Amino acid sequence: MADGFSVLLPVYAGDDAGHFRQAVSSATAQQSLRPAELVVVRDGPVGEALAEVLRELKEAGPTSPAGDVPVRIVELADNQGLAVALERGLAACAHEIVARADADDISLPQRFAVQVPLVAGGLDLLGSAITEFVDDPAVPGMSRVLPAQAAEISATARFRDPFNHPSVVYRRSAVSRAGGYQHLDLLEDYWLFARMIATGARVANVPEPLVLYRVGAGAYRRRGGVRLLKAELQLQWRFRAAGFTSVPQFLRNVVVRGGYRLVPEPARRLAYRRMISPARR
Repeated sequence: MADGFSVLLPVYAGDDAGHFRQAVSSATAQQSLRPAELVVVRDGPVGEALAEVLRELKEAGPTSPAGDVPVRIVELADNQGLAVALERGLAACAHEIVARADADDISLPQRFAVQVPLVAGGLDLLGSAITEFVDDPAVPGMSRVLPAQAAEISATARFRDPFNHPSVVYRRSAVSRAGGYQHLDLLEDYWLFARMIATGARVANVPEPLVLYRVGAGAYRRRGGVRLLKAELQLQWRFRAAGFTSVPQFLRNVVVRGGYRLVPEPARRLAYRRMISPARR
């Protein structure tokens, strides 16, 4: 792209250094359309293994996981959470088009060649399908394919997140117009995307899986519990207060989505698979 684009990638002490290095390489050196810069946000102190990868990125050169892609590192003295980290990172990005990446996922080589021209052509927010894997990305699990067109995305957003956050590419101005990332424990991305839709963002999803999404043994456990239930209820109250959902939609979400957070893990696993199965390809 003539004007280039940024990749925004946060990292914190809980991330794995090997996964981080792989995520960086996949989103930079291994892309067929490379970004103009990589912005890494170090969200608080990290251990020596992660610090070593960050030093490699600072020094650049042939040993850098980012190859010849310029790297900017934003260092937060204390861990402040994802919303603050991403807001600080967005402020540091030099380009209007920004692609998100996470520190433990893998962007497929064609990802930005597919997505960035579509955003440059007029979209404000574009996601893609993702394919899950556990340990070996060569052994894929199920794919999560979300609605592709704006009307269906808007309807879906009233009940569940219509985007896979590690797959999105967006315009900084559209994020800013919606109020940017705001703290909502574990659900910052969904809250942002709903506000972007409500403020008229032009949205779409690519049905092709462009990100390999790492899941571990605790993936389904992390989708439930009291902490996530509290966040879910906060999200639903915000949706209702903003007029994003109707009263019936609000009540349905509190019962269905809230209940999903409390059921035993085997039931949550089954419910998740059934939820995404209509979207599988």
